[in-house]
Formats: sequence, C-alpha cells, structure tokens
Amino acid sequence: MKIGISGTGSYIPSIVTKNEAFLNHEFLGTDGSKFGYDNSTIIEKFRAITGIAERRYAEPELKTSDLGYLASEKAILNAQIDKEDLDYIIFAHNFGDLTQGKIQGDTLPSLATRVKHLLKIKNPKCVAYDLIFGCPGWIEGIIQASAFIKSGMAKKCLVIGGETLSRVVDEFDRDSMIFSDGAGAAILEADPATGEILAHASLTFANEEAYYLYFDKSNRSGCCQDTRYIKMQGRKIYEFACIHVPKAMAECLDKSGVGIDEVKKIFIHQANEKMDEAIIKRFYKIYGKEVPENIMPMSIHELGNSSVATIPTLYNMVLNGELPEHNLKKGDVVIFASVGAGMNVNAIVYKY
Repeated sequence: MKIGISGTGSYIPSIVTKNEAFLNHEFLGTDGSKFGYDNSTIIEKFRAITGIAERRYAEPELKTSDLGYLASEKAILNAQIDKEDLDYIIFAHNFGDLTQGKIQGDTLPSLATRVKHLLKIKNPKCVAYDLIFGCPGWIEGIIQASAFIKSGMAKKCLVIGGETLSRVVDEFDRDSMIFSDGAGAAILEADPATGEILAHASLTFANEEAYYLYFDKSNRSGCCQDTRYIKMQGRKIYEFACIHVPKAMAECLDKSGVGIDEVKKIFIHQANEKMDEAIIKRFYKIYGKEVPENIMPMSIHELGNSSVATIPTLYNMVLNGELPEHNLKKGDVVIFASVGAGMNVNAIVYKY
C-alpha cells in the first residue's frame, strides 16, 4: 500500500524579531552571573553558531491551536479533500496553548480537539489527539498516521506540528534567542497519486540523556519562583545529535532500499545551523561520500527554531517555491529527520 502526503499547509507568524532586539536584554548564566562580554558579542557568536538572524513570534491573540488550525485549513485545501473524511487529527506540540502573559499551559481539551472544533468537523469518528515527542513530534505523527492507514484503521489523517515557544522562554537566558513560533500541517492518505513513505526509524534515549531539555526557573534570582521556562544543555544536545541522528538516518535509508546517491533533499529539524551541517556531514561520511551541494534546505536564518513546526513549514515552503534554489519533482527521494526532548530521534525516507 502506497501511503503519502497529499497536501501541506503552514502558518508563519507575521511578527519579525531581529537579533538586534536583544541588544538591551540582561543575559545571565544559569547561576545568575553576568557574562564577561557585552550583548553585541553574545549575539554575534550566537548567529555564527545557529545561523539565526531573525525569528517569528505569534500575534498576541493567537495560540498554538490557532496556528495549527490556520495551517490545517491550507493543507486540507491543498489536498482537495472533504474535511469530514478525516479519520484522525494528530497535533504534535510540547507546551499546549499558551496565553501571552500567563504562566500556565492549557491542554484541556487537547489541541487536536480544538483544531477539529475550529474546522467545524461534525464527524465523531474523526479522532483527535495530541502527541508530545519533543521536536521530532511531527515526524512521529506522520509515522503513527501511516501505521493507522496501513492497518486499515484510517484512510485520511491530518498531522500538525505547532508551537509558541516565545511564550516559554526566559528573557534572561541567551538561549531564548533560538526559539520561535509557527505551525505546519500535512494530509496523509493511501493514494497512488501522492508520494510514498518508504521507511522510518524512531528511537528514544532516556537514561543520562533524558533531561538534556527540561523546564526550570529563570536565570535571574528575583523572578517568580513558580514560573518555569524551557532550558537546555546545548553542548550535550549538539554532541548527542551528531552521534545519533546520522545513524538513525542511515538505518532508515538502508531499510528503504534507496541508495545514498538517489537522495535529492534532506529536511532536517531547524535547530542550529552548525549542528545540522555536522549531522549531514557525518551522515554522508557513513557512506564514504562528500555532502552534495544544495542538499539541505534551511529556514532557520529567518524563522528560528519553532520545534515541531520546523520540518513541515520548511517542506511546505519548498513545495510552494518559496526557496527558489530548492525544488522537487515527482519521484524524488527525500529524508525527514529530527532530534529533540526526550531525547528522541526519528527519520523518514519519502518518495515525493
């Protein structure tokens, strides 16, 4: 059975925040100490490593479920399906709906249920649920939806990845410059006219790696002690990703039966430009190859790291011709790959 993506959509928020917006921030270390250099130096080093020059923040009136709904509308329209025919709505996120200025995430009801409500889907057999799997959540949602279709439990599924990370960052933490907001969505169905998932791989490392990404108090001691923010051990994540993501990608590719030279594009989670480049280099090294030119589309420079939304929004941008130097034609083989909190790693080999 051929199972593929028949439609995509995304919502990129309109609020652009450039690196210069952080020049007057008070950045502190995890122990509350000040750095030995000014913010212009911090920002310069940050851009050199991450590649991020600006990022997008959600409009104050919109929550994560709203972003997911707006992306889903476009995906349904692009796939030219009746929304009432959807069997599953899977919404991958990590923090629920976050209202600007409030400290509590809201997941009651689930964000998938909220999207179903906003879409005005009446069919009760359209099952809606959320998936928390770190940044690889959207890929994992595609893997789960594919399994539902393959088993005969579903014919059409909507998989969403969305986040408003700008509302869970600690303004006193320089890592706050990494994170952004956005949402991407895809329709998955069994249809010879669509593409085809050729193989997948999923892994969870939950021993010493489990808390490389975590929730903790502000770096500034005077802040509310009841509020928690997204925190990460950047160096450990970098080293972990460079070891485990290339291996997962190779395992997935070998399982697919596709040769390395047949891969046309690699859509990797937009976490950090230097890290992504290192992952791709190590992946090709496994096969004794150099990295081909123009193999890896990137959106992190303008959009930042929107967690589960980075891959579906990037894929949608390429399909819509928004990255002119990157394009796909029918039959091209691509790889989706991600790493994130958990620590989770996954990949899909996909024939467009």
